[in-house]
Amino acid sequence: MNLGKIGEMKYETIRGISLPKIGFGAWRIGGNSSPNPALDDKSLTALRAALEAGYTHFDTAEMYADGHSEELLGRAIREFGAKREDVFITSKVTPSHLRYDDVLSACENSLRRLKMDYIDLYLIHWPHGGSKYNETFKALNKLVRDGKVRHLGVSNFNLRLLKLARELSETPILTNQVPFSVSDRSYVKNGVLEYCRQNDILFTAYSPVDEGNLRSNKTLETIAKAHNATVYQIALAWVVSHPRVVTVPMSFDPKHIKENFEAAEIELTGEEMEQLEKIGK
Repeated sequence: MNLGKIGEMKYETIRGISLPKIGFGAWRIGGNSSPNPALDDKSLTALRAALEAGYTHFDTAEMYADGHSEELLGRAIREFGAKREDVFITSKVTPSHLRYDDVLSACENSLRRLKMDYIDLYLIHWPHGGSKYNETFKALNKLVRDGKVRHLGVSNFNLRLLKLARELSETPILTNQVPFSVSDRSYVKNGVLEYCRQNDILFTAYSPVDEGNLRSNKTLETIAKAHNATVYQIALAWVVSHPRVVTVPMSFDPKHIKENFEAAEIELTGEEMEQLEKIGK
């Protein structure tokens, strides 16, 4: 078993933690917003392929397949024989569970489904209008103190809310997970990427290939050809070529899962980066 092929994967090291530039996103594993047991075999095959390829960061949420994604992820890791300390697990609390007691029970439920003693990184999945974030973070800070969660972060937070989260968290906010791709620069335009860089916060890109709907164009195709790569690999390479940026693409296809992982190794030239930069403008 080979977990964490250091020589083959680039890392971002932040606050003493090394996170691979490319992790595995478990959205649609086990179903969409509700469980779909008919997808179990396909989901487990995908997770096994990811573990075999060398992925060590897995990103899930209680919202994914209503918790079934967490169950399958935990099962795949146990069946593969990976040591708990060799994998980094991110999960997320749903916006409807941001009250104090709800946060604590949501985390307990995630741990029960994963069959794990702790979650490496626990995020607020989405902001929720009217939430009392001081109450939410009171619970999140307790989870860290109690050892149920190692690190805290947020997802889909704009600049104002990210600053608030930093004030309320007793431990440094590790990441803000947001959409970011060749075609989606919304969190660059709103100042979040720059703020993350200035304050040692990881910027985790989701939908880095627009959920597989990446629109190919001449620029992407030319650069892909030059690197003997797919357009998806070039799009991923562009995302992770940014400092302080990691990403969590998802695929059910073992071939694509391996290709996604290998995309971190592609070295784009400054000129290629600039050409790709122009696509989203």
